[in-house]
Amino acid sequence: MTEKQAATAPFDPPDDDAPLSDDEFERGLGAMLARKARNATGLTQAAFAERYGIPVASLRDWEQGRRAPDGAASSYLLVISRMPDAVAQALRAA
Repeated sequence: MTEKQAATAPFDPPDDDAPLSDDEFERGLGAMLARKARNATGLTQAAFAERYGIPVASLRDWEQGRRAPDGAASSYLLVISRMPDAVAQALRAA
């Protein structure tokens, strides 16, 4: 296809009903989990990352679905989302 043809070709949107790949599903699940954990605290990405010892770049990648947190990080995010104050207190006491 020439450049001119590409510019005038109708836009073909992605199929919203197409199933997600395993990787897309994992990244979406990780994004939801990371956002849920941070929303439970009401903190900014930078403040959340500092409080819970997570690299801010990792948190950003998880929330935006660019990468999925590994199993341990997913478990950590789940615990934070359910008991944010207890986790922060345990980390301060350590």
